Amino acid sequence: MESHRLQRVGNLLRNEISAMISRKEIKDPRVSTLVTVTHVTVSKDLSYAKIYVSSVEGPDKLSEAVSGLNHAAGFIQGCIGKRIRLRTTPKLSFIEDHSIDEGFRVLQKIKETLS
Repeated sequence: MESHRLQRVGNLLRNEISAMISRKEIKDPRVSTLVTVTHVTVSKDLSYAKIYVSSVEGPDKLSEAVSGLNHAAGFIQGCIGKRIRLRTTPKLSFIEDHSIDEGFRVLQKIKETLS
């Protein structure tokens, strides 16, 4: 179970990174505005953060977006360090999140079964 502080920091990171993506502050062409930050986990000492992202554009575009985000992780970390007051800014790593696609697939199978 995550502590309240870890959840708060995770939510701050999720909101800030989502805003950066939607405002197109990340100039990498692989990162489109259709990328969504779904979940953030932060280590207990707040030195690392895993950011899970998904995309409605499909798995190929998601892989490209994740590599673009990982390439820009230093820039994103610097921006977060300026905007969010933390003792140390966590080192960011971006990970593909396929849970939305899997949920869609399950819903399709349920619809097929009921038909």
